[in-house]
Amino acid sequence: MADTLTLFTSIGLSEQKAKETLKNEALSLALKEGIIQAQRVNGASGVDKAMGTLLYSMASRLKDNKRLVFLSDCIAQRKICTELQLAAALDFVKSHPEDPISQKEFDEACGVGVVTTPEQIEDAVESVIKKYKEQLLKERYRFNMGLLMGEARSALKWADGKVIKNEVDVQVLHLLGPKTEADLEKKPKAPKAKVAEKKEEVTLNGDGNFVEGRSLMEQLRGEALKFHKAGENYKTEGYVVTPKTMDLLQKHIEFTGGQIRTRFPPEPNGILHIGHAKAINFNFGYAKANNGICFLRYDDTNPEKEEEKYFTAIKDMVEWLGYTPYDVTHASDNFQKLYDLAVDLIRRGHAYVCHQKGEELKGHNVPPSPWRDRPVEESLVLFERMKKGLFAEGEATLRMKMVMEDGKMDPVAYRIKYTPHHRTGDEWCIYPTYDYTHCLCDSIENITHSLCTKEFQARRSSYYWLCNALDLYCPVQWEYGRLNLTYTVVSKRKIIKLVETGVVRDWDDPRLFTLTALRRRGFPPEAINNFCAHVGVTVSQTTTEPHLLESCVRDVLNDTAPRVMAVLEPLKVTITNLPKTTKMDVRVPDFPANEAKGAHTVPFTCTIFIEQGDFREVMEKGYKRLTPEQPVGLRHAGYVISVQKVIKDSQGKVVELEVTCCSSETAEKPKAFIHWVSQPLVCEVRLYERLFLHKHPEDPSEVPGGFLSDINPNSLQVISSALVDTSVKGAKVLDKFQFERVGYFSLDPDSSADKLVFNRTVTLKEDPGKI
Repeated sequence: MADTLTLFTSIGLSEQKAKETLKNEALSLALKEGIIQAQRVNGASGVDKAMGTLLYSMASRLKDNKRLVFLSDCIAQRKICTELQLAAALDFVKSHPEDPISQKEFDEACGVGVVTTPEQIEDAVESVIKKYKEQLLKERYRFNMGLLMGEARSALKWADGKVIKNEVDVQVLHLLGPKTEADLEKKPKAPKAKVAEKKEEVTLNGDGNFVEGRSLMEQLRGEALKFHKAGENYKTEGYVVTPKTMDLLQKHIEFTGGQIRTRFPPEPNGILHIGHAKAINFNFGYAKANNGICFLRYDDTNPEKEEEKYFTAIKDMVEWLGYTPYDVTHASDNFQKLYDLAVDLIRRGHAYVCHQKGEELKGHNVPPSPWRDRPVEESLVLFERMKKGLFAEGEATLRMKMVMEDGKMDPVAYRIKYTPHHRTGDEWCIYPTYDYTHCLCDSIENITHSLCTKEFQARRSSYYWLCNALDLYCPVQWEYGRLNLTYTVVSKRKIIKLVETGVVRDWDDPRLFTLTALRRRGFPPEAINNFCAHVGVTVSQTTTEPHLLESCVRDVLNDTAPRVMAVLEPLKVTITNLPKTTKMDVRVPDFPANEAKGAHTVPFTCTIFIEQGDFREVMEKGYKRLTPEQPVGLRHAGYVISVQKVIKDSQGKVVELEVTCCSSETAEKPKAFIHWVSQPLVCEVRLYERLFLHKHPEDPSEVPGGFLSDINPNSLQVISSALVDTSVKGAKVLDKFQFERVGYFSLDPDSSADKLVFNRTVTLKEDPGKI
């Protein structure tokens, strides 16, 4: 430990930072290997602070240590010298998982060996300032200087940002002179329009904290504000206090130090859905807001329905939403301990082996078991025989002697299943139930707040009873309302039915509301977290319209999805007064509202394609786009086009337009500007609508024929030959874009090098025509 601490401080880490790093085992191992590799290249004393900073940044951001040695070598050899190059290097190795790595392609992608001279920086900044000179002289120091920085950096990708900023400052000062009193005056704010009702904005980031200066607890309000402090479980209404409660709480506090501890405990028998997102945000968010910890615990007690793919997908989704579990645990970690506690429960006279069949135990007002009062020693022997596999499935169960809130009597604690477990194999043939396992695992992990949805309220008494019957620390169970959405189903059984009948492709079909489906459709995790925050936490069940979730998605994508141009239903347009050899680059800002965030270029030739809907042969009142009598502008191109000839096929369909163009600076301002593409990529576009026709497809009064009879036949439209501008050519799976004037789209995993596939995430605005 001491040697590793010395190693970390030798590269410039403070002692405190080095000690914090040592607490993270994965980061420590990666950083140690990176430093040792750099020392192999440069010698024991050859890793300076600048190199050490890059090695630390690499170790903390690299997801796959397969490339650690390669990147450490690049840093040690000073091929990678800046954070900008490191970011490009990490992106490159992530997108090139196969060996060998092409050194030439890597060097080009990461700017290896590129030297930017002071003269180049000076020339680039001078060119940008010349471009905006008039606006600068007019607006002076109120001009958005970030725009100058952004364009200069675009021209000099690998230049030092600080040097560029210094040069911008110098040249602006030279042009405008020192700031005057007028420059220092605050720009008057435009008066805000009065609104009838103040809208409360709630935003939750990936760490579980609400932004805009308001804490999670302030936002949760309601039920969460009633929560007990750690160790004060006994102050909760309904909590059962026994003679041993206070001693157990004292030991609990000594172990936890008074820290809030929650858990998210999914069953690994399906994919998480939008309702789970609320549970994830609440459990992880509540712990985070109180400087606590949250476990991801798999409730893996039913081997018949559990699959490894579900374990992986659940953890992926938790991390995708921005949360890192304090620890990943399994109910099966405690199988031996749970068995020992069951034996103790029998010895205490609180459980017995029963031979009633499953069908005899269903429903309410079930008569008491004829074996309820069998001797303790007899139940101990029979339970041991159950464990050894001497009974058939269903021939015996272990039941607890207690009555639940809903009147259910003596819930089952253990049942026999001759199914291998994915983690314990054939070690066990008896498995504990949820009613037995959940509270005991909460107690074992010293959970302070067991947060669960309302349907578990009927199990609260059994939760408290079991912990107290065994004289164990008893957490507090808090119930909150589930999050439900209209126009969908989230039941695992029903989703499997949709998959098996071919209505959807799989659990991640973008028409579903599983988290994998929403990710594939292009929903950003921040938007889902924001939606959960808007919905809030209450004890009442919540049913919400999908358009509220979609609104949260638009809010995020509007600021994060770069604009590109795409045409879904192409109409060829030939510009006759441009030479056939015409080809120029047109600059398109990634975010028109903030051009400092970057731009890309697209080709412009004498042949372009526009949307069929942007041309009408017959002028109609209110139509502002292209007609034979009405010109239209081309976005970003600086041209206005006018129709000269309409070309049709043998069926009378318009297949091409011949037009002339003139500069938009000299032409009369058109009524509209439309998007276009030239020399585009052919791509497939998938447009999604609601999967079900009715709000509540599971409600027999609304859909008598059942949910499978309510499928929307138009829930998926595939456009196989859409056109998109070439700026998306290097896009990665799940990259998100705004197709100008069309909607928000995400790159689907079905994409190939030959053809990109885009999913429409949401339209630009909510469709007022929707039900």
